[in-house]
Amino acid sequence: MSDIEKHINPSHYKAHPSGVECIDIIEEFPLNIGTAIKYLWRAGLKEQNPAMQDLHKARWFVEREIVRLTKKAEKARLKVPQN
Repeated sequence: MSDIEKHINPSHYKAHPSGVECIDIIEEFPLNIGTAIKYLWRAGLKEQNPAMQDLHKARWFVEREIVRLTKKAEKARLKVPQN
């Protein structure tokens, strides 16, 4: 494995007991949800990075997705013709 591959795909993303890699899961989700999953996945596994920091990052992306979906629903509601 090259140095760049080690940097892009470090061990904390491959540490799940199932053998599944994080990237194989998160690429199936929208950006904010996939990123939240990434931070949850690595919480407590990355050296020199407390689990709480990753959990706060995951929450930030979940909250961002909630705002995005709320705005999307509001736009859709406003486009419905009123009779």
